[in-house]
Amino acid sequence: MPQKLLPMFPAEATSINPLLGFCRKDDMVYYFNGMMPIFSHGVSDLNSFRLITSQLIVNGNASQKDIVDAFGVSRISVKRYVKMYRHEGASGFFKRRKGRGSNVLTPEVLQKLQGFLSEGRTVRSICEEMDLKADTVNKAIRDGRLRRSDLDVEKKSPDLD
Repeated sequence: MPQKLLPMFPAEATSINPLLGFCRKDDMVYYFNGMMPIFSHGVSDLNSFRLITSQLIVNGNASQKDIVDAFGVSRISVKRYVKMYRHEGASGFFKRRKGRGSNVLTPEVLQKLQGFLSEGRTVRSICEEMDLKADTVNKAIRDGRLRRSDLDVEKKSPDLD
């Protein structure tokens, strides 16, 4: 005959639902099923937090609402990580994120652009020739990765004499 679990938690534990709780001790977070610890992770380890809460939901031990209420996280983020867990498993939380595509302004392109700018050419004419967006080149100028020619700067700056 099945035996009921009493909802007993360590004194410092916070309840997630009647059977689950968690507590923070030093720089660790511990999860409990009654008095038995079931998982732990570092306080700053968000991926482990996302993994364990998603596991609790998928295994039917907690609802999304339980996690949202207990930890104060947004409902949409809980749904997002449960979906990730269902599709990719535990490894989905620890794999390296996909970065953006290759950088348009590679060192070689920057060198070529700087040569054109030093000749006094306009950004527009350079972009048309190299099939680049003017915003990309202008941002590189603003960031200091590229410098306009002295002639171009003199044309744009008003005389202060």
